[in-house]
Amino acid sequence: MSSDNLSIELTAPNGHKYTQPTGLFINNEFVTSRSGEKITSINPTDESEITSVHAAGAEDVDIAVAAARKAFKTWRDIVPTERGELMLKLADLVDKHRTTLATIETWDNGKPYTVSSTEDVPEVASCLRYYAGYADKLHGTVIDTGPAKLAYTLREPLGVCGQIIPWNYPLAMAAWKLGPALACGNCVVLKAAEQTPLSILYFGTLIKEAGFPPGVVNLLNGYGKVAGNAIAGHEGIDKIAFTGSTATGRQIMKAAAVNLKNITLETGGKSPLLVFEDADLEQAAKWAHIGIMSNQGQICTATSRVLVQEGCYDRFVDMFKKTIGETSKVGDPFQEETFQGPQVTKAQFERVLGYIESGKSEGATLAMGGTAYKDVGGKGFFVEPTMFTGVKDSMKIYREEVFGPFVVVSSFKTEEEAVAKANDTTYGLGSAVFTQDITKAHRVARNIEAGMVWINSSNDSDFRIPFGGVKQSGIGRELGEAGLAAYTNTKSVHVNMGTRL
Repeated sequence: MSSDNLSIELTAPNGHKYTQPTGLFINNEFVTSRSGEKITSINPTDESEITSVHAAGAEDVDIAVAAARKAFKTWRDIVPTERGELMLKLADLVDKHRTTLATIETWDNGKPYTVSSTEDVPEVASCLRYYAGYADKLHGTVIDTGPAKLAYTLREPLGVCGQIIPWNYPLAMAAWKLGPALACGNCVVLKAAEQTPLSILYFGTLIKEAGFPPGVVNLLNGYGKVAGNAIAGHEGIDKIAFTGSTATGRQIMKAAAVNLKNITLETGGKSPLLVFEDADLEQAAKWAHIGIMSNQGQICTATSRVLVQEGCYDRFVDMFKKTIGETSKVGDPFQEETFQGPQVTKAQFERVLGYIESGKSEGATLAMGGTAYKDVGGKGFFVEPTMFTGVKDSMKIYREEVFGPFVVVSSFKTEEEAVAKANDTTYGLGSAVFTQDITKAHRVARNIEAGMVWINSSNDSDFRIPFGGVKQSGIGRELGEAGLAAYTNTKSVHVNMGTRL
């Protein structure tokens, strides 16, 4: 049911004023949920309520899917160049509204405003532009089988795509999924994470302003066990793309089996970072800091297991501690000097603290941090940057994904041992190798079981480069040209040129 009372005027902590939509974005309109249930967004910096938004149930998912299916009949046949032009308009609007989008992202999520405004939101625009350029360059091929047959292929959109995005990069993850889906001619029902429900709704106003036809993009907030499950198991949805935990990914696979949906999963990680004795240790320490401490450690590819060759172990640990101490300034995310804001929710805050206690009880050495950080007015979900050394491979903190500013440092003797330790995990998302021996670097990169390897850097991903994992870190790839593969079907057409029976 549509309503004119589905927005609220808000003033963010940085003084920025804007109009926040609060409904479900279906068919280019903000509407109430059928149940009237709502989700309350909490500011993780001071634990105050920001506002409440409508939460979709199964019936709302049905309505959104019906809108998308109707829109698909015409959207798929729009001249591809025109699809690309709409995406370019949307990218321009993201740039125009950067201050508002970045403000919401920081307020709702807790990440530093300097990151939201200079990295995350610009990446949204860049990713949309990248895929807009592909919209009219997706084509099939003619396959020569001889003069008796004309054989060619078409690349056709899948239909309606259900997309479920995480809370750590709400807008960026939306762009990663919307970009290729729209460029290929699909329609979308996208569910934001219940922990960060606000920025995607403001983004919906830009989709409408850009001129996308009603029903092409539908944006829902809702709880994963309700709305997420309804999307994953909906027979009117042809594809699921999910980013989140491995455990939830398993549940989505089960639900998606109802109609054998095309599926893309980007799930958990416990990514290794290998430091060899011949590495530039100062650079290794700085990149290792970026690899685990940026975004409050809430990155699926975070290089959270640092493996250091014995000959340089002590020197590296000293440099690493110094880098963290000098760079990881914890505080109000709207302050320019802040490197680390709060964890996204109280649950995530308590999860990190629980792993700290586990590390202590298992006998690892707490090298720095290890407590809640309460210098920001005594409230908020802040955790001190934490490092454990003397970590054994069997320890829980070595094997499980923490998703916080939490790193474990272990040692190895030989290259063979380093690779074996790196691969001793159920995950296989990211990894990093530090050495000045380029031959060794390529050899180790080849032998590490991961979807991505950084050599002499960490977590400097790029929207033009494929992103994804192996083992229990996911299925398929996002970003780059490879990201398009999951959003089209290849149809083969056989034309008989004279063969008669």
